Amino acid sequence: MVTLIDTLQKKPSELRHPEKQNRPESAVLKKPDWLRVKAPGSGQYNATKDIVRSKGLHTVCEEAACPNIGECWSQKHATLMIMGDTCTRACAFCNVKTGLPQPLDPEEPAKVGLAVAQMELNHVVITSVDRDDVSDGGAAHFAEVVRQIRIQAPNTTIEILTPDFLRKDGAAEVMIDATPDVFNHNLETVPRLYLKIRPGARYFHSLRLLQMVKERDPNQFTKSGIMVGLGETKEEVMQVMDDMRSAGVDFITIGQYLQPTRKHAAIDRFVTPEEFKAYEAIARAKGFLMVSSSPLTRSSHHAGDDFARLRAAREAQLSTRNGR
Repeated sequence: MVTLIDTLQKKPSELRHPEKQNRPESAVLKKPDWLRVKAPGSGQYNATKDIVRSKGLHTVCEEAACPNIGECWSQKHATLMIMGDTCTRACAFCNVKTGLPQPLDPEEPAKVGLAVAQMELNHVVITSVDRDDVSDGGAAHFAEVVRQIRIQAPNTTIEILTPDFLRKDGAAEVMIDATPDVFNHNLETVPRLYLKIRPGARYFHSLRLLQMVKERDPNQFTKSGIMVGLGETKEEVMQVMDDMRSAGVDFITIGQYLQPTRKHAAIDRFVTPEEFKAYEAIARAKGFLMVSSSPLTRSSHHAGDDFARLRAAREAQLSTRNGR
């Protein structure tokens, strides 16, 4: 669903994306059949929603208008978004609100830990907005969230989907030392499109962040994803795969970019399911332990099941190397 920005009825301070108001509106392409999903509304969906609301938490499922929210929340899967609902970046693809965030909530880590315990999650994904306004980018706060989940839900495996912590010396080390089970940071797109799609980030800094995880803690699984349908070429996608493998990334996700509003980056085209299958075959041939490549693939979609398969794939790989 496309959300149209109404500039006549809202003040600039009330707009979700005030920085995009002077951009020309782009045509919204009609979704093909393979991108249509059911509207949410099951009993378990509402139960998940109630827990999130009662704890005053945010989820990227809602803030980023994820098309899989109905399926995931119905299965008690929610990707919690910490450090507020307002991002200091203004990426051209993202639906998360932009602006000056509120101060970090010191009670949030404990609230997240309790929510994870109450939802009885086997696997949880924690992500956040970018907090360029904070000296360490929010790394210490993020790490405390991981610690609280370990305390309150010790049987839950933890996946973090982090910002890039650009120009935040020491922040990456704090996050790595929090010892999540999966360290995820998305490259999002090919290097050529960064200035247009992800202007506040730097491709090789993000790649280096993923490489640092493996250097500092080889046992942590690393994961990264890209969107397609933004104007990239097949050759560029294959080069990103090679770059990820050079950085030791274990798990790649590839999904279709969906335009949140007419003011966001336009969709260049809808990539077909057959093309996603081809990308999956190529990625597996390049040595990734896990590949998720489909029109509706998102970073945290089926994350719990994927983590189990990821762990099994590593064990199988080690057994093969040891000649078992």
